[in-house]
Amino acid sequence: MIDGVKVKTLKVIPDERGRLMEILRRDDELFGAFGQVYATTTLPGVVKAWHKHEKQTDNVACVAGMIKLALFDGREGSPSQGELSQFYLGVHRPILVQIPAGVWHGWMCVSPEEAVVVNVPTEPYNPDHPDEQRLDPHDSLIPYDWRRKDG
Repeated sequence: MIDGVKVKTLKVIPDERGRLMEILRRDDELFGAFGQVYATTTLPGVVKAWHKHEKQTDNVACVAGMIKLALFDGREGSPSQGELSQFYLGVHRPILVQIPAGVWHGWMCVSPEEAVVVNVPTEPYNPDHPDEQRLDPHDSLIPYDWRRKDG
């Protein structure tokens, strides 16, 4: 596991009206700070990667569909420098993955329907000075292959 990455199993509470799933609470052990909450969608087979933040920690959950989330630790001096981690999350595996600042991350929608991802970052987005660096998902120094592995 990449140093600083935390995973929380999410509790789904069903009843005759539907379901409720708590994602992140301020009294959670892994809660650090609140910046904003946003939802983003990813179409089947689409990769949204690579990006990292210098200050911001992300708290990512997939609430519809399924994604394959990949992380790469490129932080100098990190005990897990050079390591890759991969998680499947969504309706069939309700988890929250906390991604510390400095860790490259991205995901691919692996469900036949659009995936809806909720992120609770520790910092609000600043359009004048975005805390984000990007790399091409298919042509970068990160040794990760986004292709589906059949077999």
